Amino acid sequence: MRYTQTTLKKLEELFDELNYVVRYEKGNFQSGYCIVENRRIAVINKFFDTEARINCLLDILTTLEYDPESLSEASRELIQKSRKP
Repeated sequence: MRYTQTTLKKLEELFDELNYVVRYEKGNFQSGYCIVENRRIAVINKFFDTEARINCLLDILTTLEYDPESLSEASRELIQKSRKP
């Protein structure tokens, strides 16, 4: 997986499909991000570069429960690519 703005945009679209809002804000996040479960919001440290933002979104994605069949084909492919070493 390449750490580019395009990949970041695709991940943001994936989160949109999962009904999550991705926001970039400053804060005291020890892990670099915070998830507001009740409101389906993922807040990521706005000072992170593209690679760190992608890694945070991938970390969050592993903790979410979702039905892969409900996602678009492009999103399923993105998830497959992110799981390969």
